[in-house]
Amino acid sequence: MKGIRSRRWARAGLAALSGLLSAGTALAVAEFAAAFVRPEAAPLLAVGGSVIDRTPPAVKDWAVREFGNNDKFVLQSGILVVLALIAIGIGVLSRRLRRTAMVGVFAFGVLGAFAAYHRAGAGAVDPLPSLAGGVVGAAALWWLTRPIVETSTQERAFDRRAFLIAAGVVAGASTVAGITGRIVTDGKRASIAAFRNGLRLPAPAEKAPPLPAGVDLRIPELSSFTTPNGDFYRVDTALIVPRVNARTWSLRIHGKGVRRPLTFSYDDLLRRPLIERDITLTCVSNEVGGPYTGTARWLGVRLADLLREAGVKPPSQGGKADQLVSRSTDGMTIGTPVEVALDGRDAMLAIGMNGEPLPFEHGFPVRMIVPGLYGYVSACKWLKDIELTTFASYDAYWVKRTWSREAPIKTQSRIDTPKPFARLKAGVPVPIAGIAWAQHRGVLAVEVSVDGGPWERARLAEVPSTDTWRQWVWEWTPSATGSHRIEVRATDATGAVQTDKRVGTVPDGATGRHSVVVTVT
Repeated sequence: MKGIRSRRWARAGLAALSGLLSAGTALAVAEFAAAFVRPEAAPLLAVGGSVIDRTPPAVKDWAVREFGNNDKFVLQSGILVVLALIAIGIGVLSRRLRRTAMVGVFAFGVLGAFAAYHRAGAGAVDPLPSLAGGVVGAAALWWLTRPIVETSTQERAFDRRAFLIAAGVVAGASTVAGITGRIVTDGKRASIAAFRNGLRLPAPAEKAPPLPAGVDLRIPELSSFTTPNGDFYRVDTALIVPRVNARTWSLRIHGKGVRRPLTFSYDDLLRRPLIERDITLTCVSNEVGGPYTGTARWLGVRLADLLREAGVKPPSQGGKADQLVSRSTDGMTIGTPVEVALDGRDAMLAIGMNGEPLPFEHGFPVRMIVPGLYGYVSACKWLKDIELTTFASYDAYWVKRTWSREAPIKTQSRIDTPKPFARLKAGVPVPIAGIAWAQHRGVLAVEVSVDGGPWERARLAEVPSTDTWRQWVWEWTPSATGSHRIEVRATDATGAVQTDKRVGTVPDGATGRHSVVVTVT
């Protein structure tokens, strides 16, 4: 009896391993096929994208807060863990219900195909990689479990050698398929990267003026005025950063109220007059005191010029469309008020960031920038299409998920130094410093309060325009030892003081005042 029980446990373990290997085979074959279709058609990315699309805004905000730029890695890891557990279960099931287990493996392929087909921007062939993976994975499970199932009713030892041969062949073939698919995909991405790295952007027709003296207070731990590209925040729904081939890229402007539909290539935009501007971007997911804001020098084509060439008029001048819907190559849709795009601000289709072509993470080859609006209603990355429509007839991606249709950036301020729970010396002066922003209105004043005391006016750095953040500093000499709470508030150029009412990011951006607690010894 002990020998029989031992063999049964061994068969169960090998059956579980068969499930894992068949699932791995399905993924590897799908990845291989996706390399020749498009990377976004791979099942892991398609299913992950569908999960992101269906995740409630509050959960997304939590993920961004907790994991930052690692949120997508955490999601993919979680999907793989769930897939592995289900694959183990299917493998164990195959000992008794072999055909049912095969259907289970193929069902995963169908699920991936469904997710790929229903992703925004998907092509007709996007489901094929997942379906191919499902078929091959089911066949692999049948072959792997043959030595186990055929002897499962016998008390003698099953054919371990046959199983090991089958497992080795499946694992080896899967590895080859996966590596080949990765090589093909990486080769395509490397070619696009080489093209981007070799680009030399034209000089702007309207160069940004030199930054004024005193724009950067150069205080340790204070955010620099210009955010380096590598430090600039990234918040989007793309599980892998798209690498768009600028040589074949095009942009279409069309829709309601467009008298002359237009199509532009990347070279077309490079040949147009370019403007260069310093502009601060802010994500609506930024909590009070959060990191999702940054300033860069952007190079691009005026959006208003392109819209006027297409015959677009703002609603106040009889235009038929009040919403501009921009579409990304990864399926994202972003809705921007037409009136804002044409009101004279430096809205642009950006091709450069801090003196180089856009990094892939920030939208290469072209992205939209509209000063004064949160990114989810203005800053479409990997742009490929602009459609003129109305807010009444179409809800963009985030609006469908309970966010507001229009979202001007709210006045905010942040303490960069000292850090929370810093230990300071009594009697030793310390700079309280940070940044404040109220894009397209400008920051008029910043004030600091300690322990609920009087508001003290901070010294402001210079700024090139109302479209950027502003550094500030207030010198404090702590006297009393113990714990102290430091709070900051800003006043925008209209005279409106930053509210102290705390609300979350949904539906149109967080409000409240940032504070830190320090200890004086």
